[in-house]
Amino acid sequence: MNTPHFSIAAVERETGLSKDVLRVWERRYGFPLPERDDHGERSYSAAQVERLRLIKRLMDQGHRPGKLLAIPAEALAELAPRKPASTATADSAADPDALNDLLTLIRQHDALGYQQAMQQRLGKQGLSTFVQDTVAPLTGRIGEAWEAGQIEVFEEHLFTELTKRLLRQAIAGLPGGKLQPRVLLTSVPEEQHVLGLLMVESLLALEGAECIPLGTQMPLLEIVRAAEAHQADIVALSFSIAFPARQIPALLQQLRDLLPGKVAIWAGGAGILRSAAPLGVQLMPRLELALEALAAWREMAMAYPGSR
Repeated sequence: MNTPHFSIAAVERETGLSKDVLRVWERRYGFPLPERDDHGERSYSAAQVERLRLIKRLMDQGHRPGKLLAIPAEALAELAPRKPASTATADSAADPDALNDLLTLIRQHDALGYQQAMQQRLGKQGLSTFVQDTVAPLTGRIGEAWEAGQIEVFEEHLFTELTKRLLRQAIAGLPGGKLQPRVLLTSVPEEQHVLGLLMVESLLALEGAECIPLGTQMPLLEIVRAAEAHQADIVALSFSIAFPARQIPALLQQLRDLLPGKVAIWAGGAGILRSAAPLGVQLMPRLELALEALAAWREMAMAYPGSR
């Protein structure tokens, strides 16, 4: 059986590390240490690619690359963050056995079984409870498993795609919300995860808010243009646990500076748990806070109608 090898372009796609970074690390740290193929091009083993993926994941959590590259491969996994205490409250509201069963279906690659089980829970719980007590804690479990290297990338993608499909179908079945506020939902560049946005959209749409979904990875200037074009009252952003936490405050501050003061900024998702809120930005680490913020916005709009 042939051992798989990867070109430098393939390693860049697999790990998110640029070709220039890989070459610099090779010269400076002696890792990665590729072989050369028949054409003299760099060729990386699967084991090196796996180690690079783990290094990139740990870098996103704030570890310095020089330190990581000096650590033996078998010791890197020990640096993976353990389950954060902040997710305990989400799990406590859900049925742990049921969540474990759903996670098992993903790990068994049983797409049909997962879809059927989720449809049953949606029917029993209703959309609001389903989002808060099933989708949110299950997403947290998946994120923790990904951080710890306990779930494969393709398994995380399977979970994401199936759950996105289910939420979009549920949202499409809701009556169109035409009540204030008008909420623009998106994410910043390099933030590819859309589940957080879909969960918030579900809850806000149920309350009659007018939701304008723009998908993910919108440049900041395009967010500003979209907010102006749609006369948005609120820009809602989602940051997953995979997004580099150290970048979030600066991005939020930059967006706050670009948007008119009357446009509120809400930021949610597991990625903001370690971030401070710039002035004029509201952080919402839990889904229910979006509903509280919606009620507060409407109360303020009724008290001061001219300010909106």
